[in-house]
Amino acid sequence: MIHRLPVVGQVAELSRTIGADDIALFTLISGDRNPLHYDEAAAKASRFGEIVVQGGVTSAILNAVVAEKLPGPGTVFLNVNWSFRAPVRPGDTITGRVEVISVRTDKPITQLKTTVLRDDGTVVLDGTVPDHRRSRRHRRLVDHHSPDPRHPLEDAVGEQTPKYASAQLDP
Repeated sequence: MIHRLPVVGQVAELSRTIGADDIALFTLISGDRNPLHYDEAAAKASRFGEIVVQGGVTSAILNAVVAEKLPGPGTVFLNVNWSFRAPVRPGDTITGRVEVISVRTDKPITQLKTTVLRDDGTVVLDGTVPDHRRSRRHRRLVDHHSPDPRHPLEDAVGEQTPKYASAQLDP
C-alpha cells in the first residue's frame, strides 16, 4: 500500500447501519446511560420522539474514515469543531464524509471538512477537523480487508470489527 500526501479536494466516505448493539457497546465504554438512548417512554416524551443514538456513535464513523481512508493509517485528531444537526436512530444508515480543504507543507497537518449524513440525505453532523498525519516511519500499514486476529474488539466481544457498507476514495 502506497501512501501519498492528501490533496486539496480529495474525498473519502464510509457508510454503516447503526443498530441497538452500537448503543449498548458505546454505553459500555463511555458510561453514557441517558434514557433517550434506552427508554422508549422517555425518548417518546422528548423533542426527538423516539430512541436516539449517542453523538459519540454518530461521530465515530469520521474516526474510521480518517484512520482507514483519508489521510489513512497513523492519523489522529488534534481537535474537532463539530455541530450535531439532527438525530440518528437505530436502523439509520449513516455516511461519514471527509474532504481535504488544506494541507500544510511545513508540518504533517491536514484540515478536513467533515459531514455525517443519514440515509434520507439529512446532515446529522458537520464541521472541520485539523488532523495530524504521522511520519511514514511511524505508520503501520495493514490490509484492512483482512481481519486482524489480534484486534482488541474481537477479543472483547467475540466478533470481528464492524465492516462498512461502502467505501469511496476520490483522488
